[in-house]
Amino acid sequence: MLKSLFVFGVLGVLLIPAKCDLISVCIEDDNDLRVDCRIEAKPNKINSYEFSWSSGTKEFLINTNVSGSSAESKFKGKSYVDELEPHGYRMTLKGFTDKLPHNTTYMCNISGETARVDVERDQLVPCSAVSVFLKSSCSWIVCLLLFIYQTHS
Repeated sequence: MLKSLFVFGVLGVLLIPAKCDLISVCIEDDNDLRVDCRIEAKPNKINSYEFSWSSGTKEFLINTNVSGSSAESKFKGKSYVDELEPHGYRMTLKGFTDKLPHNTTYMCNISGETARVDVERDQLVPCSAVSVFLKSSCSWIVCLLLFIYQTHS
């Protein structure tokens, strides 16, 4: 009992600073590009979002709800954004998987907080639960918890 209490106490201290990836990029079954941005919006603010990518020195705005900003003309009508529970947004871009730059930085900005991830076109994973789980920086936390549960039951 005391040993497991100690192990779970140490695990709790180790997990406090652990953070999951705030942004993930994958290819859906119908070859649409999906970008999930899990930044928690600030309370008492109107939630604004911007999704963009950059390749080289040029940044392209794909979708936004910020007044005064607009997406690049080649992206208009080709993307949509859904709100994620409990927080964040998902942007889906149709018809661009064959036109993606080789090295791309995907960015999302929610209410002034920005997340970014660098992805090579050949490294894009399908949007299955298993592949997204394995690419997540939080997957090791779940595996560790399952291991501890298994050894102490």
